[in-house]
Amino acid sequence: MENFNLKKVLIILAVILALILVLSLMLTFTHKGPLGEKVALVRVTGVILDSTDIIEELREYEKNNSIKAVIIRIDSPGGAVAPSQEIYEEILKFKEKKKVVVSMGTVAASGGYYIAAPADKIVANAGTLTGSIGVIMEIPNISGLMQKIGVETQVIKSGEHKDIASIFKSLKPEEKQILQNVLDDVHNQFIMAVSEGRKKKFEEIKKLADGRIFTGRMAKELGLVDELGNLQDAIMLAGKLTGIKGEPQVIQKKEKFSFFDILKGEFPGKLMENVFHGISLKYLMIP
Repeated sequence: MENFNLKKVLIILAVILALILVLSLMLTFTHKGPLGEKVALVRVTGVILDSTDIIEELREYEKNNSIKAVIIRIDSPGGAVAPSQEIYEEILKFKEKKKVVVSMGTVAASGGYYIAAPADKIVANAGTLTGSIGVIMEIPNISGLMQKIGVETQVIKSGEHKDIASIFKSLKPEEKQILQNVLDDVHNQFIMAVSEGRKKKFEEIKKLADGRIFTGRMAKELGLVDELGNLQDAIMLAGKLTGIKGEPQVIQKKEKFSFFDILKGEFPGKLMENVFHGISLKYLMIP
């Protein structure tokens, strides 16, 4: 009897594995469009703190001869300067071989706009929040609180300005000027990047680069965006730019799942995200 039960368990596991294999094959081979007429979809979401994954994706698609263009879907309020610049530079390299179209989601501001600027075409929704061409640095100052509770910090430093960003003291006028000079330089780099990416004069962009945000419609009127539309419009535009007839075949990096995801109960959700390719089904709501 025990052997019979064991066989039943093994058969059930084999059936489950077979179903997973079939679904994987379906996800791989059920895209629309003729073989070879592909565009890739790269998603940039959340705060930009690291560029590694995005750069790896772009390089992978650059080497794939069947991919004619890439659509970068941006849903980001910005982030750190360096990773935004690294993605910007990688897009410039990618453009030397293939077309790049940006699709803006809810927000593509600050660093999110920085990485959009070099694209061949930028498509935004009318209500997308974009722009915010500026740089900010915030340093908390808890020196008053420390004095109230009777705590004093002792600083030993190698140079006069080594503790310039310390939260335990107020900034001196000369220290504020040092940091302002740094921010002004980074701001000018930002303006130059947008100017070169959008092929507009530096002074023209500088007038818009005071940190203000724009709707997608406002950005189009100002020349910061090329067209109004959704992600599907951006996909069709990428196909048009590369001479693809009909609806392009869209591929994108799929989220990996493992046996441990099944144990944690995460497998069904991840599988549904892959089955409904292109649909962001992150939450399943049951009334």
